[in-house]
Parts: sequence; C-alpha cells; structure tokens
Amino acid sequence: MLLIPYIRANKEEVLVRLAIKNFKQTELIDEVLDLDEKRRSLQQEQDDLLAEANTLAKEIGLLFKEGKTAAAQALKERNSQIKEQTKALSAQLNETKQLLQEKLVEIPNLPHESVPPGKQASDNINEHQEGEMPQLFPDAVPHWDLISKFDLIDFDLGNKVTGAGFPFYKGKGARLQRALINFFLDEAVKAGFQEVQPPLMVNEDSAYGTGQLPDKEGQMYTIGADKLYMIPTAEVPITNMFRDVIVQEKTLPLKITAYSSCFRREAGSWGKHVRGLNRLHQFDKVEIVQIAHPDQSYQLLEEMKAHVAGLLRKLELPFRILKLCGGDMSFTSALTYDFEVFSAAQEMWLEVSSVSNFESFQANRMKLRIKDANGQIQLAHTLNGSALALPRIVAALLENNQTKDGIKIPKALQDYTGFALIN
Repeated sequence: MLLIPYIRANKEEVLVRLAIKNFKQTELIDEVLDLDEKRRSLQQEQDDLLAEANTLAKEIGLLFKEGKTAAAQALKERNSQIKEQTKALSAQLNETKQLLQEKLVEIPNLPHESVPPGKQASDNINEHQEGEMPQLFPDAVPHWDLISKFDLIDFDLGNKVTGAGFPFYKGKGARLQRALINFFLDEAVKAGFQEVQPPLMVNEDSAYGTGQLPDKEGQMYTIGADKLYMIPTAEVPITNMFRDVIVQEKTLPLKITAYSSCFRREAGSWGKHVRGLNRLHQFDKVEIVQIAHPDQSYQLLEEMKAHVAGLLRKLELPFRILKLCGGDMSFTSALTYDFEVFSAAQEMWLEVSSVSNFESFQANRMKLRIKDANGQIQLAHTLNGSALALPRIVAALLENNQTKDGIKIPKALQDYTGFALIN
C-alpha cells in the first residue's frame, strides 16, 4: 500500500510510474487525495471541538466553585452540543477512513525506476542466459511420457482422489521430489536463511498484509466456514510473521526460508502449454524471504538472484534471467526478476522462480517497522523469491537428462536421491 503523504507530495511522479504498470484507473489517485483532504479536515474539526470541550470542562469546574451556577449550566449545555457534534463527526470520520482505505488498496505498488515499459511477457528483458542446451537423442519424449514410462507421477489417481492438478508422486518420483526439497532447504540454510515450517492456511489479515487480498482472491482456495485461505506460496505466512512488529535495525536483514505445498486455483489458465507438470493446483516450493532496511534492499535482491542462479547451476540446467516489464509485474512488486529453465523435449522456457523487492508496499499494509539505535521508526522493505518451485524443475530435469538407458540425476542431487539413474 502506498503512503498517502508520498502520493500527495509526488502526484505527477506517481501517475508516471503507475503508467509503466499500465494502470488505467488514474481517477483513484484524485479520489484518494480528496478523501484524505476530507479526512484531515474532519479530524481537525473533531480535534478543535475536543480541545474546546476540555477548556469548557475546566471553566465549568471553576464556575461551580465560585457559585456561578447559571453560567456553569450555560457552558454545560454547550458541552452537550459538542458531544453530539463530535459523535456525528466521529461517524463521518470513520466512514471516510474506511472508504479511503478501500480506494488506497486498489492502487498497485510503484515500479522501480529501472522497470522497462511493456504490456506482456514478450516485452520482458532477457538480462542473462547461461548453460549448455541439451542435445536429445531422436526418440526423446516430453516429461509426461517419461513420467508414465517410469511410473513416477500419477495424474489419473490424483484426478480420482481430488481433481485435475493434484498429482500423486510415486517411487523414484516421490524420492526425487523429496531430494529437491531437502537440497533447496540445505542450500538456503547455508546461505544464512533460518528454516521455518509455516502453516498451510492463513487468515484474512495475513492474506491482506502481503497483497493477496483483494487483488488475487479469485486465485485462492478458501475455507469458507473458517474464513481461511490455502496459501499460494510460503511468502504469505513467512512475511506475516512480522505483521504489526517493530524490528530492531541491528537485527536486519532477517532471512527466512520454508518449504511448503502451495495451492492455486489457476482459474482460466488451462490450455496450451499447461500439460503435465507445467501448471498444477497443488505444488511444492521452497521460498526465501528477507526483511530489510530500505538502504539495503536492492543489494539483497541481487544476492537473492545470485542464490537462485547458483541452485540452477548445481542442477546443471540452462537458464535465463528476465527483468519483468511493467505490464507483466505483480500488483505488489516494485521490481521482479523471473528465472526460466529450458525444457528440451518441449523446446520451451519454463518459469521456475520469481525474485522480487516489494519495497515498503507490504510493510505499510502489515505495519512492519524498523527502529534504529536513536529510536527513530520507519517502514521496512520486504523481499521474496522462489528457491525453487519444484514441478517445472522436475519437468526440465527429466526431459533434459533422458538417455536411452534412463534418466540421469545431476551430481548435486545424488546424495539426496540415493540413486544416479531412473530406469
């Protein structure tokens, strides 16, 4: 959520930067500023009346002491009028504050000055690419055929038990999945992240705090009777660990990692290029989150990028790093880098990670603040990244490493899997 004083002082800049995100509801900016002006006016009027009431209370006491009952009664009548006025003003003020908040949360985060303009994924900038492209043998097949051939994952059984997009992992497929989770967690811990195991459901306040509500409500699974939401990523419970918290500057950055299952309705996403593991309703992911001082957050973003790149190198996967254009960024992000791996049998790039800096946008919603050594308080910056999401990593590993004798396991994973070949 943007800070109103910043919008008020930098309206034209805000409009220019929001245009990079192709934000069309520019009237919201004026509505927010008008409501804020009304809020401040009502607040001042209420404060003036309360100040008058305090003064009158003192005068009434003195008049009664002096025996000037008639004069005291006249002032008491005025005090009664003030109480009625402040009651009405309080109702107006609360209504204005609520409407202001509703309008304010409809405005996305401002993109960083380096974010390129653009409307869609094809407008993203390829900043870096590395790794040798696999040369597959003539009869190589996509991962969904390999999964069936080696009995690694059962989509039909998942469909029977739950529905499409909820697969069963079996045998060496389940072992590979577990190996990747442990590998990613171990690498994050080595990089200084503290491991936690978060809940898989969050309440409305948590979903609001990280920006899933009201922006992504249609993409989330809900537990209606209890007003809970299945998490779309561990970012949500991890970041909300610090909701309504003031952290000491000397403890920063706070670095947290977690493995979790993730749940996304992916409404309207089924169709071309979503076969097999390419898009699921339930999938596993290891997440990294940082709570940072504003002066450090972009340096830490680069470190998180380097961490994800290091994982992909160890998995021997060709990858590229894209800087997302304004039109392809999330509602909450100020700057996002996507990592994609090349899936050889499908001959396409698959997104496996997004690494983002949200600056103070989430922190403002969550009231996550920093106190320095002098007692000064300011909003923190929040960052998060996938390190990594498993389904498409598994798809690329299976496709890129297939041979006529079976599927080779990268050396970095062999101690985790306990086998070097799926056959």
